Amino acid sequence: MRRTSIYLDADLDLRLKRESRRRGVPMADLVREAVREYLPAAADTRPPGAGAFESGRTDTAERAEDVLADTGFGDEG
Repeated sequence: MRRTSIYLDADLDLRLKRESRRRGVPMADLVREAVREYLPAAADTRPPGAGAFESGRTDTAERAEDVLADTGFGDEG
């Protein structure tokens, strides 16, 4: 486990301390729990932006030549 520092505003710090006392667990445990809940379990290995602009079609790969031709890609004009 690695040690790290975080900065909290006064209100969040107070809320974290109260919850720590209420549960009887260290503040660090609560922070780790919150980070685990917030972040996905496995890192997304797709390139940035992948899937951001889904067309809703599932046959784009099969239609690649037609799609490129429609845009004029490869035309020597």
